[in-house]
Amino acid sequence: QVQLVESGGGLVQAGGSLRLSCAASGRTFSSYTMGWFRQSLGKGREFVAAIRGSGGSTYYADSVKGRFTISRDNAKNTVYLQMNSLKPEDTAVYYCAAGTMVVVTIAPMYQYWGQGTQVTVSS
Repeated sequence: QVQLVESGGGLVQAGGSLRLSCAASGRTFSSYTMGWFRQSLGKGREFVAAIRGSGGSTYYADSVKGRFTISRDNAKNTVYLQMNSLKPEDTAVYYCAAGTMVVVTIAPMYQYWGQGTQVTVSS
């Protein structure tokens, strides 16, 4: 069982930055692919970014490529999402997810989810 707790969300002006963190319980954190998804009002859960267990491979949605960076610290059981040049359309609840044997963009393949953290970008 893995428990995930996100933090770092908030209100920021367009063009600003935020860093989300996701702390995981458990001793096998490095074996999990970690993903970030987001969901805004009236929309489905959208893939944002993912990173494999070793940290060697990262993946990004086209909408955030070049602005967001995913990273992980396996010693701290934590994954991060650095978000720069934020836009109003980035406003959403951001979820951290963990899974094994996942296709990174497919949300149902992740076994564990956090409770989400709200990110609001004002224009």
